[in-house]
Amino acid sequence: MATAAASVSRTGTVLADLLPASTAGRARVRDAALVMGGAALTGIAAQIAVPVPGSPVPVSGQTFAVLLVGTALGARRGFLSLALYAVVGMAGMPWFAEAKSGATFPSFGYVLGMLLAATVVGALARRGADRSVLRTAGAMALGSAIIYAVGVPYLALATHMSFADAVANGLTPFLIGDVLKAALAMGALPAAWKLLERRG
Repeated sequence: MATAAASVSRTGTVLADLLPASTAGRARVRDAALVMGGAALTGIAAQIAVPVPGSPVPVSGQTFAVLLVGTALGARRGFLSLALYAVVGMAGMPWFAEAKSGATFPSFGYVLGMLLAATVVGALARRGADRSVLRTAGAMALGSAIIYAVGVPYLALATHMSFADAVANGLTPFLIGDVLKAALAMGALPAAWKLLERRG
């Protein structure tokens, strides 16, 4: 019990590290399952999509799943999970938002930004960024900003919009939804750690 409690409270640990793996071989199997599960979760969440009038980018659950996967799995597994999601989608699996696949649609830049965002929030989680409400909010805000930093310029290039139009169509309509997603994460992630600490 004391060892479990120490593992939960120690920084440098993400939620996925708490899943048991008694040998190196089992740890590899666990990590592979987590990577595939994170990609699948992102693909499922991406299908929860609502078109935005006048914008080629829908509101979807994809961003929330990406930030959750990165935070829970850590930087390496989070990156691999989103890389798997991107590669399989590019190969033809219709699990990007609105059942898209390939790499030629205007919002593909957001998928690329998600790779980087999952890696960054995963690295922050290893430093304890998901242990408190305020730190979780900061990690989610930074992750969202990274997705837009890649997605919006890509949208401008792909559609020949001005950068201002790309911001108006690919960023501004999504800010309220991002605040709601961050609020969910701010409640869920610190609560998960507190529950684990009590059980430990």
